[in-house]
Amino acid sequence: MKGKKIMWLILLLLFIALFVIGLVFREKDIKMDSDIPVLEVTSPDFAHLGAMDTRFTGRGEDISPELHLNNLSEQAVTVAVIMDDLDTPLGVYCHWVIWNITPRTVIPQGIAHGETADNLGDAIQGNGYGKHRYRGPKPLFGSHRYKFNVFVLDCELMLSSDTGKAKLLEAMNGHIIQYGYITGCYPDIVD
Repeated sequence: MKGKKIMWLILLLLFIALFVIGLVFREKDIKMDSDIPVLEVTSPDFAHLGAMDTRFTGRGEDISPELHLNNLSEQAVTVAVIMDDLDTPLGVYCHWVIWNITPRTVIPQGIAHGETADNLGDAIQGNGYGKHRYRGPKPLFGSHRYKFNVFVLDCELMLSSDTGKAKLLEAMNGHIIQYGYITGCYPDIVD
């Protein structure tokens, strides 16, 4: 009995330590300056703040949804996408990073796994969620919001496929000519 109490006390202290670490190092949602032109991002697979179908999640087929980029700048050289879970207990958590997408009005559904996405030009899938691929929603509990941040850039980025979100954001600094996003929810957030 005493051993169980000690184990529970250790688990409680570990949880408190993780919570405090999460508050100190908490990653924040991406916000852009108001002077960056808006890119309109939509999807035929879910509405903004609408429910994401299970097939786009870790409980389904785990395929990336189709994204439509409306009013894409003619000066676009490449496009990058960062997909974040906004509602983890420890802050924002990155699920997917991909950059050097050839400018296009439609990013197709079901981007192949791996360091490169050949059907998108010279696109590189970096290290998001510990993998070189889209990793869809799979929250342990509660409803979470998943934000697809889309950046239109004036250059190609020369980054290793091991690059994560922080280094990608750093490399894009000063090269973002448009920004937009769409947010999906899973499971559906009920009012």
